[in-house]
Amino acid sequence: MAENQQLIADIMATQQLLQARFGYDRADPLFSSHLTLSQLKILMLLAQHGSMPGGELARTLGIGLAALSGMVDRLVVQDFVTRTEDLHDRRVRRIGLTKQGSALIANIFNAGEEKMRTLLSRLSAEELGLVDQAMKLLLNAASSSGEA
Repeated sequence: MAENQQLIADIMATQQLLQARFGYDRADPLFSSHLTLSQLKILMLLAQHGSMPGGELARTLGIGLAALSGMVDRLVVQDFVTRTEDLHDRRVRRIGLTKQGSALIANIFNAGEEKMRTLLSRLSAEELGLVDQAMKLLLNAASSSGEA
């Protein structure tokens, strides 16, 4: 068991070093955007769930409707989200991503993809096979625990 704990600690330390190398690139779209953390959360939720009623979005974020309204106003001005009437209830305003908002979130989510592709291309076929097996093991472990 102690051996497993040491291996886990070694893996986590290596992961942190890798994240630090990837995170240092200031060309990353996350660093070039001028979004607040709350605005980024809104865009991420909308990317994951699609358009949402304002009340539901506010509850998911744990904020009031008035606070959400101000944040959404700023995102509308930047052309990242739209407000539309709900087809079934005209009193409800749905918040959804625009094409520009979807593109921004996609760029942020996929920012490290090219870096990872370049890094993987430096490995031999045998090493790539090991990385592939390791990634599948992690995915299976996450899936069986309900985390993915």
